[in-house]
Amino acid sequence: MKNIVLTATDLDGYLTEKDHQNLKEMDTLYQEAVDVFKVLETTDFTEKQEASRKVLIKLYEKMGAKIQEITGQESAIKVYPFDTPQENHGEASRLIAKLRNLSTEHHEFVYYIQRAYEMLFNLAFTGSEKTRKNYFVTKTPVNIPVQNYAVHKIPDVDEQIENSVMCVMLRGALLPSMIMSKEVQEYSSKGYITPFALFRIKRDDTKKEKNMEYILDLDKSFFDLESLNGKDLIFADPMNATGGSLVTIMKYLGEQGVKPKSVKFFNVISALKGSLRIIRAIPNATVYTLWMDPALNELAYILPGLGDAGDRLNGEDVEEYPRNIIQLIADYGSNLAELYRAQVREIEETVLG
Repeated sequence: MKNIVLTATDLDGYLTEKDHQNLKEMDTLYQEAVDVFKVLETTDFTEKQEASRKVLIKLYEKMGAKIQEITGQESAIKVYPFDTPQENHGEASRLIAKLRNLSTEHHEFVYYIQRAYEMLFNLAFTGSEKTRKNYFVTKTPVNIPVQNYAVHKIPDVDEQIENSVMCVMLRGALLPSMIMSKEVQEYSSKGYITPFALFRIKRDDTKKEKNMEYILDLDKSFFDLESLNGKDLIFADPMNATGGSLVTIMKYLGEQGVKPKSVKFFNVISALKGSLRIIRAIPNATVYTLWMDPALNELAYILPGLGDAGDRLNGEDVEEYPRNIIQLIADYGSNLAELYRAQVREIEETVLG
């Protein structure tokens, strides 16, 4: 077995002194919020609850303003509420609230993830008013008095998407990657279906955030180095906590001589620390996120986060029998497999040859 390992110390080495100062300030603010959480959890006194709620709202507004200030200085970080018109912000906020909610059932969770990646695709590729337009001429089911056709104008993004490879950091990233590939296919005037590169990477969950290790298992990864060179690499993962998995993969590819044209990382929720690490460590990388959370806990989980997105999308594995990528697709069921059938074929070809 051949493994590539990167550590938390390696990752922190990419951060600037200013980054460390900003992250420390965010941690201090979030600790104030944690103190309020304790009050909300322990008191039944309505007036005190309401006062604590108001304090918490002000703290989150302060953290949000600080995150906007920090990311506003980084052209390589795109946060949906900061980079889209005001009228779109409520939709993103409501969607994230549904994903965070423990009562959101599996089928709803999948639906909201699909919606999130449609929004992220638009943020990255179709948001500019200057984007050229393309025309689709579509035959409709109406043939009386004659066969009818409709003309639809959509953004012309062929040049942005038809050099792309979908790179999957396995498990939780599988379905989001299929969704993004489907979006590429739908917006391409030629119906372009992305090739897939599959990486088996995990972090050592016996360790804490400060000494975390990231392990790329080459024996269980499926990719062709030459097919990645000069390409626009797209990674989609619901959660970007530390940035360690992506940095590990890109560091390995760079050592093998792979020079991508660009790297785009799409997340539903990103931690500020992980986003900063990525843009500092990876040339030509851009992070697109629907929501930016302020902090990490000692186990490297995003705070406030939404739990384990992979488990909420795919269900938990039995420890002795972890599912491979083909088994995960089978577990999605016929409805999802049929919806993303072109993507499933590409993945099967990548894994099975």
